[in-house]
Amino acid sequence: MSELRTGPRDTWAQDETPVPPDSWGRRGSGSALPWGFALVIVALVVGRLLLTPHLTAPALQTWATIFVAICVQALPFLVFGVALSAAITAFVPASFWTRALPKNPAAAVPVAGMAGAVLPGCECASVPVASGLMSRGVVPAAALAFLLASPAINPIVLVATAVAFPGQPLMVAARFGASLTVAVLVGWLWLRFGRSEWLRIPSRPQGEGPRLAQFAEAMRHDLLHAGGFLIVGGLAAATLNVVVPREWLNTIAGVPWLAVLVMALLAVLLSICSEADAFVAASMTAFSPTAKLAFLVVGPMVDLKLIALQIGTFGRAFALRFVPLTFALAVGVSVLFGWWLL
Repeated sequence: MSELRTGPRDTWAQDETPVPPDSWGRRGSGSALPWGFALVIVALVVGRLLLTPHLTAPALQTWATIFVAICVQALPFLVFGVALSAAITAFVPASFWTRALPKNPAAAVPVAGMAGAVLPGCECASVPVASGLMSRGVVPAAALAFLLASPAINPIVLVATAVAFPGQPLMVAARFGASLTVAVLVGWLWLRFGRSEWLRIPSRPQGEGPRLAQFAEAMRHDLLHAGGFLIVGGLAAATLNVVVPREWLNTIAGVPWLAVLVMALLAVLLSICSEADAFVAASMTAFSPTAKLAFLVVGPMVDLKLIALQIGTFGRAFALRFVPLTFALAVGVSVLFGWWLL
C-alpha cells in the first residue's frame, strides 16, 4: 500500500522542476523572424529599383507639383477660416441671431444671407449652425439662406479666390454676387413653398465647459474634417490635370453647357472646403471662367458631405427637395453671372 501511495507522489516530485527543459516552448519556426525581416529588406530594395524610373517620370513630378501647390496655397486660408468659425461658435451668444434679424421673414432672408459676408464659416459647420438658429426661433428660410451664403461669400473665401485668380477681380465679384443671389432665392422659395412637415428641426444642447475649450475642440474638429477634404480635392485635381488626356478636357471645355455641368458635378463629387476650392478651380486651366464660377458657386452649397449632413440633421424629405433646388439655381445663376461679368 505504501508503494501505491508513494509511487505517484515520487513520480510527480521527480517530474516537477522549477525551470522547464530547454526543449519546452521552442519550435522549429523560431528562425522565421530573421527570414521575414530579410524578405522585407529585399522587397524594399527591389521596389526601389523598379519604382525609381517611375518616380522620376515627368508626369508624376507634374502631379506632385500641382498637388503640393494647391495644398500649400490653400492651407493658410483653411486654418484661418476654421479658427474664425470656431471663435464664432464658442464666443458669439445664441441670442445675437434673433436680435440681429428682422421680424419680417421676407426681410430676414436677405439679411441672413448678407450676414454670411461678415460672419465666416466653413460649410462643414453651416448645417449645425443653421440647425441651432432654427432651434432658437429663427425663421427656417432665413437660417437656410445663411447656411448657403456663409461658406460661399465670407471674407476668407473671397480673399482666397482673389489669390487663386490674380488680376481677375471680376471672378471675386461674380462669385460673391452669384452665391448671394442663390442663397436669397432659395430662402424666398422655401419661405413661399416650403412646408413644416418637410423639415425636421432638431434640438441642440448648449456647449459645455470653458469657452476656450469649446473653441479648441471646434477648431480641431473642423480642421481635421476640412483638411481631409482639401487633400482629397488636391489629389483629384492633380490627377485630372495629369491623367485625363488634354484632348478630352479641351473637347469638354469647348462645349460651354457641357463644361458648366461637368464642373458643377465635380464640385459635388470632390466636396472641397470653400476656403480651398478656388485653388482647385484655378488649376482647371482648360475650362472657361463661367465653368469655374459654377464650380465655385455649387461646391459650398451642394456636395456629398453636405447632403449627408442635411439628411442626418433635417431629414430625408428636406434633402430630396432642398438639394435639387439649390443645385439647379446655382448652375443657372452661375451661367447668368458668368455671361454678364466674365
